[in-house]
Amino acid sequence: MSTMIGKSVLDAENERREKALRDDYASLGERLSRRGIDIEAIKRKVAAYGVAVPSWGVGTGGTRFARFPGKGEPRNIFDKLEDCAIIQQLTRATPNVSLHIPWDKVSDISELRQKGAALGLGFDAMNSNTFSDAPGQAHSYKFGSLSHSDAATRAQAVEHNLECIDIGRQLGSKALTVWVGDGSNFPGQSNFTKSFERYLEAMKAVYAALPEDWRVFTEHKMFEPAFYSTVVQDWGTNYLIAQELGPKAFCLVDLGHHAPNVNIEMIVARLIQFKKLGGFHFNDSKYGDDDLDTGSIDPYRLFLVFNELVDAETRGAEGFDPAHMLDQSHNVTDPIESLMTSAMEVCRAYAQALIVDRAALDGFQQENDALMATETLKAAFRTDVEPILAMARLEGGGAIAPVATYRASGYRAKVAGERPAVAGGGGGIV
Repeated sequence: MSTMIGKSVLDAENERREKALRDDYASLGERLSRRGIDIEAIKRKVAAYGVAVPSWGVGTGGTRFARFPGKGEPRNIFDKLEDCAIIQQLTRATPNVSLHIPWDKVSDISELRQKGAALGLGFDAMNSNTFSDAPGQAHSYKFGSLSHSDAATRAQAVEHNLECIDIGRQLGSKALTVWVGDGSNFPGQSNFTKSFERYLEAMKAVYAALPEDWRVFTEHKMFEPAFYSTVVQDWGTNYLIAQELGPKAFCLVDLGHHAPNVNIEMIVARLIQFKKLGGFHFNDSKYGDDDLDTGSIDPYRLFLVFNELVDAETRGAEGFDPAHMLDQSHNVTDPIESLMTSAMEVCRAYAQALIVDRAALDGFQQENDALMATETLKAAFRTDVEPILAMARLEGGGAIAPVATYRASGYRAKVAGERPAVAGGGGGIV
């Protein structure tokens, strides 16, 4: 496996911080021990955890109004993989990359597979794109794709998803994520029932093509780009889709795809209970689908989601095997730095959820002691678990301080000199 940042830089940065880390780790270990928690057991779980990074996330995003390209932006999927390798090298928490087709389409898939292997990266779920038009396609998705009123347009969208499955199969992926922007912007524009019937019919054709060991994740979103109605608008509709399609179909939860103040952790619990939680797109939001860095706005909500996940993990919930991926748009930060900090925030929420006193929590819930139940959760959330995360990174060959090490390496300046500058343009989320 080739590494993108020299070992001398990594070692020097770690050496500066290692003694303080070991002192902090020992101190935290003593405090957790008094609570009956084995810090080494928590560290092993954190070290084994991984969250996939999105290939598109290493590029600079934008808004509906403008996009301001950053220095050294990746020119193609091979550049993207190199940037993703930096994130994995320093955090040791992002071993897989999720591709988006046609953005990441190449003529030689074997070359892409070999590049990933050389960088020590695997390939996570494939993402299809029928929410924008690709150059040269016969039918436009302006008025929908899998639910379009035109049969030829629906067939084109199905065929694209089948292509994504074929590419993913050659790369070693085991899942397909399908999100559509289908919906309407005006009352009366579309028939709610007929459009959903068409969507289900099209998705059944996609489902039928899944390899035996694959899963399909359907993703709900309340609004945007359709602002009056969305075909797959909430988790209830998403659950109905998974039930209609069959045992290989699951629901994907994007943290930004809900109305403000929606109880997402309860949605997660429901989907776990009925064995249809497929996985996550982690990000954060203030007003809508903001795609902000994970944990940057509401880290407590992220913790509460992981509280449900660890609860299911601890009790061995049947059929529980969710996929975890980041899905963010970076408009004003270095995308590599944002993805690294987000990966660490996800690990932090997992570690905090692991140290919840579940026996005490269950007792307080049984006794209807609301105050002590919530204080039990807060006791875990307030605990600074950074020494656990940093020690897991160090022992895994990563960086105690990933962002500082990345900046010390000069990687961004290096690729800025190798990759041609990209001119600014109009709006576009990615």
